[in-house]
Amino acid sequence: MKKLAVFSVLALLTLLYLLPFGLASAMDVNEIVEKANLASYYAGDDGIANAAMKIYDSQGRIREREFKILRKDVEDGGEQYYYVYFFRPGDVRKTVFMVHKHIDRDDDRWLYLPALDLVKRIAATDKRTSFVGSHFFYEDVSGRSPQDDNHELEKETDKYYILKNTPKDADIVEFSYYYVWIDKNTFLPMKAEYYDKGGKLYRRMTVLSVKNIQGFPTVVEAKMEDLNSGGYTILKFLKVQYNKNIPKRIFTERYLRRPPRKYIRR
Repeated sequence: MKKLAVFSVLALLTLLYLLPFGLASAMDVNEIVEKANLASYYAGDDGIANAAMKIYDSQGRIREREFKILRKDVEDGGEQYYYVYFFRPGDVRKTVFMVHKHIDRDDDRWLYLPALDLVKRIAATDKRTSFVGSHFFYEDVSGRSPQDDNHELEKETDKYYILKNTPKDADIVEFSYYYVWIDKNTFLPMKAEYYDKGGKLYRRMTVLSVKNIQGFPTVVEAKMEDLNSGGYTILKFLKVQYNKNIPKRIFTERYLRRPPRKYIRR
């Protein structure tokens, strides 16, 4: 059986920044690195989920996004492909975002804009910009490469490994460092806090809900906050499925304009 893992976006989820190197612990730090990486991004051999975003501004106004996310692993802990198809609202309907995640170089990212019938390459310098108007960034979708940061085990509690992560190239990111709380049982990152160049906390990701799906602890709800503006985004994953034998050919430029109907049904 594969190691514990979560469907990421969005992790997205996020959907989510993590991996430590550094001080010794009761568990070898290299083990923590490997387990956290697999837990965050490599559930099964592939995965499918419906996703719903609610984007709140500082005045409580809400915008919504609904999309489907497909993921395929080339190898555990190695290269991956992501395909994100948007259903609503109308201004982003049929938009497609695709990622080829690499370990030893910058990821390749494409955005298909149906209104213009245009395929746009997303530059590496744009990866830390808003993902379709939300408080998540493009980089949150497939995750930040652990090679981009220096990591140390800052603290250990009964429940968490708390890691401090400092970028190797501070000139290409907006933060100076960030902390991540990794659950000792599941190795899922449960919280991340980002500090700006002046040392002020300005951005926070919090996991709100985890479920066991097909034997994999899975993040099904997360929140990303902009502490400067007061806005935040709630991201939920629905109908999560693993090991669906998604063909590799879907993750090519051809399918940006021709979405695979079998795999993007709601």
